[in-house]
Amino acid sequence: MSSPGCRAIWTDGLRFVHTSCGGHALVTDAPAAAGGAGTAPSPMELVLHALCGCMGVDLIGILAKMRQSVTGLEISATGERADTQPRVYTRIALHVVVSGHVDEDKFKRALDLSLESYCSVAAMLRGSAPIETTWEIRI
Repeated sequence: MSSPGCRAIWTDGLRFVHTSCGGHALVTDAPAAAGGAGTAPSPMELVLHALCGCMGVDLIGILAKMRQSVTGLEISATGERADTQPRVYTRIALHVVVSGHVDEDKFKRALDLSLESYCSVAAMLRGSAPIETTWEIRI
């Protein structure tokens, strides 16, 4: 099943304004070291944002079904990229911090389900980049 298209319109330099199929807009730019102005996230940074967002949606939904009392969730990501073109991610590290009254075993299960079964972005990335995950639970 294909999804409705998105659009990118060049504005200047290496900056683009993107419009999603839902009508939402965002801007990307290349970093200064790559010839851009560094005024917005790069497309590759958005890949990491997509991974964090996809996992976040999964985790909140799974933990809710497990009747866990989540009061906060923060996911951060860093990635290492290949030295040669195409400069794909070759390793991604995620750190997940969940707050609330959350059972450790249930959280680990939710994290595994997201990474292995539900997160479409993780499924696409793991072919080129192992995803390493660290986590903590805060009450």
